[in-house]
Amino acid sequence: MSSENSASGADSSGSCTSGPDKDKQKDKAKVNRTSLILWHAHQSDAAAVRKLLEEDRTLVNARDYDNRTPLHVASLHGWVDVAKCLLEYGADVNAQDRWRNTPLADAEGGQKLGMVELLKSHGGLSFGQNGSHFEPKPVAPPLPNKCDWEIDPSELDFTNSVRIGKGSFGEILKAHWRGTPVAVKRILPSLSDDRLVIQDFRHEVNLLVKVRHPNIVQFLGAVTDKKPLLLITEYLRGGDLHQHLKEKGTLSPLTAVNFALDIARGLAYLHNEPEVIIHRDLKPRNVLLVNSSADHLKVGDFGLSKLIKVKNSHDVYKMTGETGSYRYMAPEVFKHRRYDKKVDVFSFAMILYEMLEGEPPFASYEPYDAAKHVAEGHRPTIRGKGFTPELRQLTVECWSAEMNQRPSFLEILKRLEKIKENLPTDHHWHLFSS
Repeated sequence: MSSENSASGADSSGSCTSGPDKDKQKDKAKVNRTSLILWHAHQSDAAAVRKLLEEDRTLVNARDYDNRTPLHVASLHGWVDVAKCLLEYGADVNAQDRWRNTPLADAEGGQKLGMVELLKSHGGLSFGQNGSHFEPKPVAPPLPNKCDWEIDPSELDFTNSVRIGKGSFGEILKAHWRGTPVAVKRILPSLSDDRLVIQDFRHEVNLLVKVRHPNIVQFLGAVTDKKPLLLITEYLRGGDLHQHLKEKGTLSPLTAVNFALDIARGLAYLHNEPEVIIHRDLKPRNVLLVNSSADHLKVGDFGLSKLIKVKNSHDVYKMTGETGSYRYMAPEVFKHRRYDKKVDVFSFAMILYEMLEGEPPFASYEPYDAAKHVAEGHRPTIRGKGFTPELRQLTVECWSAEMNQRPSFLEILKRLEKIKENLPTDHHWHLFSS
């Protein structure tokens, strides 16, 4: 934390800047202090939180990219001492994040009974996906050019549907559309009137409408003006990479590199400037196999993705907060620091590791503890015989603690192609691994 503390100190030092530069410097200092208070709340460091609030009381209701406050963070983890300090400084006990969760809803979801009692004693209410929030009026999602892809729900056949996934707001079903097997994300009817749920649904549809690439799951259409809200994509028969690795274990270097190339191609497309799409939740469950032969992969699930308009290639986006899945999460996200598209590169490295090692990174840790371990500077130990020196070097660079030291996906593609040229074919794998 010393580097961030020093950065914050530098920003607030007595410099001779004025005008727009001074305003920018103030904004940067504010962002750094916001990251700091969220991080200290996350770490249950009540003394550090109090020190920051003594310097700037407005930080008590600081917001990250997902509108989460320090009280949300403390409530989720049950850090009562931190919450008491925040409440003492006037924290909004019923602040709502982008999912409309209040701190009490988070505490209830995490079964933090002491925190629940504290928040209720200060007037805390339970709203959000863990609580009892309902919007009185439905909000019609104003999506452009709907006629091109709006699907009549009567065309969908759920007669022999099978549930193939489940999420915060709904489920994913295998169904049929005009005789073709499709994957349908169905928003729970009880949430179909919630403004924030509709906003997130509309956001995902708007992203997918723009995306077309051989290594990205193809968007087919959506139901946006009737309940339940539905998002329809192609159905991939091979299942997800998580299940495949669970069944197969360690992959041969050639198979792992071929898989990595498919993932990197999809991400290189998403990261294309000036409109960059950051996936933010890249993990084996969100990488799908086209068929049972497992010869082709596609990246899917854009529920947490963000479309960012980049002015220059060195932009760092003002996005903070724990977004995505802990085991594959970049340290800057876990630490509530600003981050950019290189968070996907970090997650890619963890997937590459899992393919060549045959087990998830830090498999003996719970996901949250694994992310904390990574944020403290630790990395998985590379033992797999499939790691050639070049693959090892690439993986280490991709999971670098410094964002700007991680290669871009275009560079990753070039290096993987060279690595592939020098790998033995699969039928020589037993010789390579002996």
